[in-house]
Amino acid sequence: MTDDILRRAREAQRAAPPVGDEAYPSFVRAARKRMAAHWPDLTGAGDRDVERAREKGLPEAMLDRLRLADRHRDALDAAFDRIERDLPRNARTGESVQGMGEVRAQRVLRPLGVILMVFEARAEITLRSAVMCAATGNAVLLRGGSEVAETNAAVGGVLRAALADAGLPEGLVTILDSGDRRQLRALLKRDDAIDVIIPRGGPSLIETCRTASRIPMITGGGGANHLYAHRTADPRTAAVLTLDGKLPDPAACTALETVLVDEELADAYLAALAEAARAPDAGGLVLRVTEELAARVPAGLAGRLDPARLGPHDDGREYLDQTLAVRTVSGPQDAIAHIGRHGSGHTEGVLTTDDAVAEEFCRRVDAAAVVVNGSLRLNDAPAMGLGAALAISTGRLHARGPVTLDRLYTRSWIIDGAGTPRFRTAA
Repeated sequence: MTDDILRRAREAQRAAPPVGDEAYPSFVRAARKRMAAHWPDLTGAGDRDVERAREKGLPEAMLDRLRLADRHRDALDAAFDRIERDLPRNARTGESVQGMGEVRAQRVLRPLGVILMVFEARAEITLRSAVMCAATGNAVLLRGGSEVAETNAAVGGVLRAALADAGLPEGLVTILDSGDRRQLRALLKRDDAIDVIIPRGGPSLIETCRTASRIPMITGGGGANHLYAHRTADPRTAAVLTLDGKLPDPAACTALETVLVDEELADAYLAALAEAARAPDAGGLVLRVTEELAARVPAGLAGRLDPARLGPHDDGREYLDQTLAVRTVSGPQDAIAHIGRHGSGHTEGVLTTDDAVAEEFCRRVDAAAVVVNGSLRLNDAPAMGLGAALAISTGRLHARGPVTLDRLYTRSWIIDGAGTPRFRTAA
């Protein structure tokens, strides 16, 4: 079974047209059109997945990640439009250089090959990832969590039809419908047939892929993200950016987990946070603070304090819900040191009106993205003006930050030798 899946994927990838072929934007247009036509089928499948997950007792935050809503359709429609427009620019041949004698070498794009994408329960990921991978000439195997099984099956039908519309091999997209972990373990060992793994999910999923496989990975890791509020920051702005970073999709990899606030700003910041937390969507906000800071929390926040006080075990923690840690620091050096010890290298932020502080923070904090005076949610390809992305990578090789279309290609060289020998004299 696994051998057949991998053989079909490799054959499809080899049979696919070269980078830059018109079939790829045609596929994106077809996927966009068929998604719109079959959206009620997709959301119906999503509703059934959500209902089964609710019966199993999954938390509301997880159920929200399973749902396919109109906002997902609108976001996917915008993403597909951008992908179609970006493909010609990203598919251009690279630079040409002059070598010895008449030799010229030109860099060209190649697909990464066969990609295994393993993700948890986010229904829209299947559509976005499949379209991005296939549109760049890659074959992709998509293994989602069993919680979105019906949604993925419906998505599979849409994608197969779109590939046929564009004249592309059906095997470019394979949705693995088996929830058997043995199949995943078998795939992770197939470095002879899979070129790249892209895991999207929590630390345990990523660690499983990392330890069980020798296949190169593009991975995001955890998002133990911090926002440092310097004493010069405006407390009201800090409060708004705190809630923006925490409340929407609190289990996302760019979600804010810990605020580090200068001691001099702490009281003004907490007062501003109490005011901002009166917003209708902030009802579930829970603060985890130290015993000392709990005594200084204004009345408007007292009911939101977690009885479990903030301790050393919370440093570097992803809460994956609306729990927010707040810790005071003595200044920029203390904040930078804390992030160096406990950050996950994903997204870190600083709020300050002191340019020297911002510059020092950016120089010393090593993360896939560092945000100055903005929400951590700005580590997002569309918000950054980069187009669609299928993940945010914290790796140091090939891709770091949003994994956009151009990160789904590798490069090789075409060398025009013009009859030139390397070591012998030409005849």
